[in-house]
Amino acid sequence: MIGEIIAGIILGPTVLSLIHRTEDIQVVSDLGVFLLIIIAGLEVDIDEVVKSVKGKNILISISAFVLPILGGLSVGYFFGIDALARVFIGLCIAITALPVSIRILMDIGKLNSSTGQKIISVAILDDVLSLTILGIILKIKDTDMASSSIFQESFISLAKLSAFIIILSLSYYIIKVISKKDNYIENNLDKVLSSLKGKESLFAIFFAFILIFSTVTEFLGFHFIVGAFFGAMLINEKIVGQEHLDAIYNTTNGLAMGFLAPIFFAGIGLEFNFSSIQNYWLLIAILFVSYLSKIAGGFLGSKIAGLNSRVSFTIGIGLNARGIMELVIANIAYKSKLIDLEIFSILVIMGVLTTITTPVVLKRYFYDE
Repeated sequence: MIGEIIAGIILGPTVLSLIHRTEDIQVVSDLGVFLLIIIAGLEVDIDEVVKSVKGKNILISISAFVLPILGGLSVGYFFGIDALARVFIGLCIAITALPVSIRILMDIGKLNSSTGQKIISVAILDDVLSLTILGIILKIKDTDMASSSIFQESFISLAKLSAFIIILSLSYYIIKVISKKDNYIENNLDKVLSSLKGKESLFAIFFAFILIFSTVTEFLGFHFIVGAFFGAMLINEKIVGQEHLDAIYNTTNGLAMGFLAPIFFAGIGLEFNFSSIQNYWLLIAILFVSYLSKIAGGFLGSKIAGLNSRVSFTIGIGLNARGIMELVIANIAYKSKLIDLEIFSILVIMGVLTTITTPVVLKRYFYDE
């Protein structure tokens, strides 16, 4: 990911100015975002989301999300940035890149540890909250920004979001009931695939399922990635079987990481322009707050939840990688003209640096109960 962004920076206006962003690159980038969000959703078991809002994990999630949001809002206020841009800065600081966290923990052999599982459960809830707020903000931006308009649009957005959550919950309940019948969905899926005479049909059926949820969220006025993420969350090995899940994941991952995602990340590099950063104090402030607030939020929440200091510090460090999810949100904000090129470039630097440094620090200081 980092190499692809750097390639875009080198080929783009920052260094060689050989390639510039075009509509064609934008279309391919949007497909890359779509697949990246689906991969993130596939790596989330919806049962784990339910677990993450139970017990003491919720305290860690709230602290690790609220403190960075407040930090981003404070930085934006101090530097005189407008309200919606402040919220996006806070959102980008608050998010944890779930796919990155999973890979880091896998690389250091701690994914299945107690502390590793806490990091994952907190990251899951933080991603869900971030994408939910993203959908609401994208609706608010079209108002006249008066208090009454914001309140009205927020109320309508929350009502629409509640409708989508009801649809999602009903889908989850129906799937759970059907899946209790001895691999009912898996067996019938095998019959359908057999009649269609091709394994590629599995990928088409899966994407049709995801597109239904993306279409619903677009219809409700939210970004399509919100529906893609939640729709992908419904798919797991208990429902479709491990073999089908692996086939879906590998095909999606191969298409995304082998072709579309590199274009998306290189496209971020093309948009990035270091010369657009005039306020270096803003850059330093955002970097400082992003590290401090996320680690402190994870640490404080863990301490409140009754964990010892070393485990709490480990969780704070583990939540600090922004990676893919933060870059997706920053890109959406920039394309929606909610943040300018300077803030976008700063957020790209923040996402890259936190992603580079987290595995190094986490490996050194990881502690498990």
